Amino acid sequence: MGREAIDAFSDPYLARTWASLGAVRDVRQLDGRWYVNVVLGYPAAGLEKLFAEHLERAVGEPVRLEVGFEVTPPARAKSAAPVRGVAHIVAVASGKGGVGKSTTAVNLALALAREGARVGVLDADIYGPSVGTMLGVAQGRRPEVKDEKFFLPIKAHGIEAMSMSFLVTEDTPMVWRGPMASGALQQLLGQTLWGDLDYLVVDMPPGTGDIQLTLSQRAPVSGAVIVTTPQDIALQDARKGLEMFRKVDIPVLGIVENMSVYVCPKCGESSHIFGAGGGERIARDYHTEVLGALPLDMSIREQTDSGRPTLVADPEGDVALIYRDAARRMAARLWEQTASAARPPSISIDDD
Repeated sequence: MGREAIDAFSDPYLARTWASLGAVRDVRQLDGRWYVNVVLGYPAAGLEKLFAEHLERAVGEPVRLEVGFEVTPPARAKSAAPVRGVAHIVAVASGKGGVGKSTTAVNLALALAREGARVGVLDADIYGPSVGTMLGVAQGRRPEVKDEKFFLPIKAHGIEAMSMSFLVTEDTPMVWRGPMASGALQQLLGQTLWGDLDYLVVDMPPGTGDIQLTLSQRAPVSGAVIVTTPQDIALQDARKGLEMFRKVDIPVLGIVENMSVYVCPKCGESSHIFGAGGGERIARDYHTEVLGALPLDMSIREQTDSGRPTLVADPEGDVALIYRDAARRMAARLWEQTASAARPPSISIDDD
């Protein structure tokens, strides 16, 4: 009964058993206790205790669970050259500005790191880079250069970061035409020495222009996350972003809905200021899912502006837990996607 219950334990994000996912690496019973070693394809350090409790209830006997993480590399080669030191590239995009895309990208990157992954963030918003400020990187700090041609990313809050803002002054406007901005992105991609990352989160500029096309053509992007608000106009632009990734054959891993609800700090009443259910509707229309719905909370903006994003300022708070759940859910979808692509087709032979 114990071993059968362990094999039948279902992953909360993928609705498939750990046994079918190949995650169960070792199971032993000793002195009335089960010792289980599981290696997941997504980082889940924050759920190890909860997993153990659920597994123990299913088995009906004491369980000691060890949960590890091992990134699943891309299953098929793409025409774009790989980025050295990076297993998976995840683009965080939006159809329009002002929906909290950069805040989401930074907090998702920090959440993945908090869950046990090695993470970097690339600021691909050449015209309006903000990742450095959000991570608290001092103005004027420059990346070190190796062998006179490679940039070493700047480390902040446990993740690696690279941004155009590290190469110019804060007040310098990037008055460039599209090809120049695309060239700058290619330079950042090709000349940054990342430190063996599981995930590189790319903060895209808003819209569907040159930078988006350059990234999709020049880098093997594993998946994209679309950020929106429930507002109808934002949702219209989010659909354009979804269509763009569909056309360039980049799977959308999910939707993050910002400013989903406002909870009055005095009376506790909830108000859907920008509408309700928008993220769910477009997720349903495009056969994806809502990774997380963030409240309209002033602390998110204040923490990010101060250079201490939510995952740093309050890593166990309610908002941080939403980001962490969204990051795990996103990475789980990526694991399922790469594992399915790598699985060989089944062959059946009929006797005719």
